[in-house]
Amino acid sequence: MRVATYASHSALQILKGAKQEGFETVAFGPGRVKPLYTRYFPVADHFIEGAYPEEELMELEAVVIPTGSFVAHLGVGLVERMRVPYYGNKEVLRWESDRSLERQWLEKAGLRLPRVYEDPDDIDGPVIVKPHGAKGGKGYFLAKSPEDFWGKAGRLGIKTKEDLTGIQIQEYVIGVPVYPHYFYSKLNRELELMSIDRRYESNADAIGRIPAGEQLDLELPTNYTVIGNIPIVLRESLLMDVIEAGERVVRSAEGLMGGLWGPFCLEGVFTEELEFVVFEISARIVAGTNPFVHGSPYSWLRYDEPVSTGRRIAMELRQALEEGRLGEVLT
Repeated sequence: MRVATYASHSALQILKGAKQEGFETVAFGPGRVKPLYTRYFPVADHFIEGAYPEEELMELEAVVIPTGSFVAHLGVGLVERMRVPYYGNKEVLRWESDRSLERQWLEKAGLRLPRVYEDPDDIDGPVIVKPHGAKGGKGYFLAKSPEDFWGKAGRLGIKTKEDLTGIQIQEYVIGVPVYPHYFYSKLNRELELMSIDRRYESNADAIGRIPAGEQLDLELPTNYTVIGNIPIVLRESLLMDVIEAGERVVRSAEGLMGGLWGPFCLEGVFTEELEFVVFEISARIVAGTNPFVHGSPYSWLRYDEPVSTGRRIAMELRQALEEGRLGEVLT
């Protein structure tokens, strides 16, 4: 068995972690990036050009580890039909990529969620507008009134209420952005807190470096495309809030889509009242784990050695192989 993933997003740590656990590794994707994975950071034993070279992956007896880039490039439908063994539950993809289904999931978990506006004309405070799917913040924008919404939405081709099917309008909750990364072991039936980050977004973070008066004069539209990730060590008294939220999400997934296992991330904010408000779930490894290739304070406390989320996936695959339980974690 070999561990394979799409050459983008979090592939470096996935492949590095697999090699740490003794697996041969496979990267696939555009030929331009091959040197990144074979020469500059030699983590791929094999590199195959192509968005999804199914036959070659099957010949190599590869197991694919999904990432946001993999799902975004191939689409949910193709991923659901792929024949190469896939680590995780494919049923989760539909729930993650459709914001209305995602909200049902998070509501069933009993999490505090932002209000959602079905009609832009009902907007009565700050909102953030998000397209469906994993787009790394691309296309998000803020609005404060119906007039503000329609003025900004028009630039994205949203001109009537019939064009709203691909977006969600969420209450913009003021707070500190926090993105906890979890790993749920299906083999051990145990949740682990792996690391926490916040995102560095363009041009939302860059605008903050411009004096307020000049911001108004420039009339810059805010964009939330993710450029990178910044590690956070959360106040210790808040850790149980984060862990309990993860536990509830895992429990609710069992009844809705047959379970959630492997890495996932809850995306939210802590308000000034220290309430954890969750606005999204990424049901796979997220790029926010990338600062922790050598482990985080949380994984050090648990393992006393460097364990990234990428390596934790490989550890689960290694355990499944040794116990003859691969069929429990692959779909």
